[in-house]
This record gives sequence, C-alpha cells and structure tokens, in this order.
Amino acid sequence: MNDDERERYARHILLREVGGQGQQKLIAARVLVVGAGGLGAPIIQYLAAAGVGTIGVCDDDAVSLSNLQRQVVFKTTDVGRPKVDAAAEFIAALNPHVEIVPHETRVDTGNADRLIADYDLVVEGVDNFKTRYALNAACIRARKTLVSAAVGRFEGQLTTYKPHKAPGELPCYRCFVPEEPPLDAQVNCAEEGIMGAVTGIVGALAAMETVKEILEIGEGLAGRMLLYDGLGAAFRNVTLHADPACPDCGPLTKE
Repeated sequence: MNDDERERYARHILLREVGGQGQQKLIAARVLVVGAGGLGAPIIQYLAAAGVGTIGVCDDDAVSLSNLQRQVVFKTTDVGRPKVDAAAEFIAALNPHVEIVPHETRVDTGNADRLIADYDLVVEGVDNFKTRYALNAACIRARKTLVSAAVGRFEGQLTTYKPHKAPGELPCYRCFVPEEPPLDAQVNCAEEGIMGAVTGIVGALAAMETVKEILEIGEGLAGRMLLYDGLGAAFRNVTLHADPACPDCGPLTKE
C-alpha cells in the first residue's frame, strides 16, 4: 500500500480482525456485483470504499428517474445512461485505487459461467428468479461463494450460499426456492413499491457479509437467512437446510 492507501484504509487497519494483511486481502479481491439497483448501489459503495481491488458491475438497465429514490450511486444527470457506466463513474470518483469492470448484460444460463470466471466471489441483488438460478448453478460449478440479498416493501432478506464448503449440509439457492413461483405470485417494486432506506440497510449488510467472506472473519450466513422487518424495527434468523435431492448442489455429495 502507498501512503494514500494507508491513510484511506486507516480505520480498517486499526481493527484487530483486519489489520494490514486483511486490507491487502481486500485489495487483492475480485468481486462481481450482479444488479446495480437499490441493493447493488450500497453494495457497490461499501465495497469500493473498503478497497476491494476489482469490482465487476453487471446490469443491462439504464438509469430512470424512479430509480433515484433508492439507487444512491446515481444522480439526476445520469437518467438515461447505462447503469454500469454511471456506477463505474461513481466508483472511480470514490476510490481511484479500485478497478471497475462494467458488464452491460443480463446474467442467464448462457453467460453465467463466463461472467463469474474472473471473480473470487459473487454478490447479487437482482429481482428475477431466472438470473438467481443461473448464478446459483454457475457458482456451484465454479465452487464460488454467492451472497444473495432481496427486498420487498418494508422487508429484506440476506444469506450466503456456499454448498461446496460442506456438501449435503450447506444449502444453495435452489434448496431454498426449488421452483420459480407462478407469474401471478411474483411481485416487484414497480407493482408493490419499496421503501428506499430498506434497500440501503440490506445492501449495506450484504456488503458486510461479502467483506467477511473475503477476510474469513466472524460468523457468516451460510445455512441461515437474516430477515429484516423495517416497520417492526426487528431482525431475526431462520435456518436453511440442504436438499439432498437438489438438482444443483445435490451432485456435490457424490463427488
């Protein structure tokens, strides 16, 4: 680290659990953020501020005026721009030591393996099941950890999937959601609304879990889900179980 980096990350380095070696781990880390929306915005902010050396940002959408109520890496003059370009500009201004890799595309079964190949860890805050299934399967094949966050109205949920670390014991996303719900049962913020601050809270928590995974500190969320109730100002944990018959991670138990 040069003098600028030592001063920039001084409050991290003071932490016994991080120190200089931990900060070097963050600088060397490569993280793919899938979704540059309400959740992706605080994830991108805190990972860049923390000094994660390479951040890939994957999103195929453009900034709209209705995004600005919660997607805090964008400003009014960004409306109409690709989100990955505006996010890359934000990261560069926040921390010039971070390398930004924009991916202006939607993750699917055809490109998921290629997109995650150059990264150590994936964190997602998307709003569709097909993307989550594609990421889940790709991360299992590549034995990479997937931090997954979701929000709705005044609530949020967060967990970490890494079944490759304990096959048959730690679940994957498909263990939790075996099949995509019917279309009439699926909701999104365009239909139901979303409190902007909820995305900030859950996104910041997702960034924290990502940093913990990089540093290998604390107790992670693999095998459990953190639920946040904004109206009730409450958090609680629920246990997630592996499905031995899961088509995505079940084969890991036979290797």
